[in-house]
Amino acid sequence: VLRHNRISLPRLPRAFDNYRILQISDLHLDMAPDFPHALIEAVRQVDYDLCVLTGDYRAETYGPYAAALDALRQVRTHLRGDVYAILGNHDTLCMVPAMEAMGIRMLLNEQVPIERQGELIHLAGIDDPHYYRADNLEKAADAIPDGAMSILLAHSPEIYRHAAHADFDVMLCGHTHAGQICLPGGLPLMCNARCPRAFCRGNWAYHGMTGYTSAGSGSCVVDVRLNCPPEITLHQLQCV
Repeated sequence: VLRHNRISLPRLPRAFDNYRILQISDLHLDMAPDFPHALIEAVRQVDYDLCVLTGDYRAETYGPYAAALDALRQVRTHLRGDVYAILGNHDTLCMVPAMEAMGIRMLLNEQVPIERQGELIHLAGIDDPHYYRADNLEKAADAIPDGAMSILLAHSPEIYRHAAHADFDVMLCGHTHAGQICLPGGLPLMCNARCPRAFCRGNWAYHGMTGYTSAGSGSCVVDVRLNCPPEITLHQLQCV
């Protein structure tokens, strides 16, 4: 499903009003042969300004990753414009050169300025804070000017306290699959993240920071979803 999410931001430069960010998370593209095709069919119908990938491109947490890269290469040809990405707990640093060769800009505890009509916002990305715990918020945020509007890509929501303390305006994440297998109403049976359950799916807020946790476009461990459809998310930034 395509989920729409509006984010109102007091510090958003006027040039970025109605700026659209497509978020794709937890692709697990080698889990099943139909995953790449389903994702391609979903994204090709969406209009957006920027695309971000928030981790987990393969099914396993170790071993071969060529199949995941081959599937991601297929998807990348259908993603328009600039694509930025971070690593998840199922990914290895060895995947980075091939991903960047596809035209995916990896953010490894770093930030990039995004320019529009002479104004800037800052997009930062950190390494996986859940399993590898290789995240370094200080390094990622160091070059962001005080008072500038900033967005953080983090694979898991569990670093939310530190992200808010680092003065990020928005945090986009995934990892939880929103439970993947849920009770009626979308109540997750398990989220696999060290944070409040309310932060494991959809919109949330903490100390002035707006967060969103994607349900993910794929599945993992078992190729099953119940009361929790896979999603891609279109975030629309709006000036207050």
